[in-house]
Amino acid sequence: MAGLRIEPVVGDDMVEQWRYVHNVVVPPAAMGIDAVRVRVRRYRLENAYVGDELVGCSTVRPPEGEGAVATVIVRVLPGYRRRGFGAVLYEKGLDHARVLGARVVETCVLAANEDGVRFAEARGFREVDRYVLDGETDLWIDLRLESPVGG
Repeated sequence: MAGLRIEPVVGDDMVEQWRYVHNVVVPPAAMGIDAVRVRVRRYRLENAYVGDELVGCSTVRPPEGEGAVATVIVRVLPGYRRRGFGAVLYEKGLDHARVLGARVVETCVLAANEDGVRFAEARGFREVDRYVLDGETDLWIDLRLESPVGG
């Protein structure tokens, strides 16, 4: 997509930008800066920009377990949705999960984020679980990609 630039999160400024997008899109799971610093060491975090304007971020958790299940999560700021930015972030994240050896890809969406649920379902993800975290009230949906990762 012309004008979209996706960069791995490196350094405190980019960590703060990633955290900002995450916290705007999923406020019930808002993170402090130290939590993001831990994640950037464990997962692939990326920020998306149009010019210098931050528009979204993504997370790719590496494959785990016998099923080699990776997690790809894309977040786009509300004012930038439905322009194709999420699709580009998602494809890049999916490609990275494949490189890491994922055979299955999952994602997690806050149920109240109807745009996010529709986005995942439009790409072949199907719901596998709904839950509320202990002591919380927000509903989360785990979804699994129905088509093979290699497909």
